[in-house]
Amino acid sequence: MYSEKIVLCGANAYEEKFYLNDSFSALPESIKEELKIMCVLYVNEIGGILTLEFEEDGTLCFRTEAAENDFMYDDIGSVLKIKQLQREKRELLEALEMYYKVFFLGEKA
Repeated sequence: MYSEKIVLCGANAYEEKFYLNDSFSALPESIKEELKIMCVLYVNEIGGILTLEFEEDGTLCFRTEAAENDFMYDDIGSVLKIKQLQREKRELLEALEMYYKVFFLGEKA
């Protein structure tokens, strides 16, 4: 069975926009705001597009991309920044994974 990844949120440096999937509108405002700050600061510093996506098993992944002609995009900085975010926001990211697994995948808490 094929299942697509579910996008939680993302930010786009080219269009200067932030996106939060409407399916997650029940999240507390403080969590939504923290996600927005995290994503927007990432694209302001690194460039390109950042999305946070849930894998089929509920794992939350960071996905980045950049336009082919974007010479300002920092590939190395991207990897380092994502590792920093995963370390600093570990509790938030784990809580979001648990939320997704319970409310979207129907797993027991």
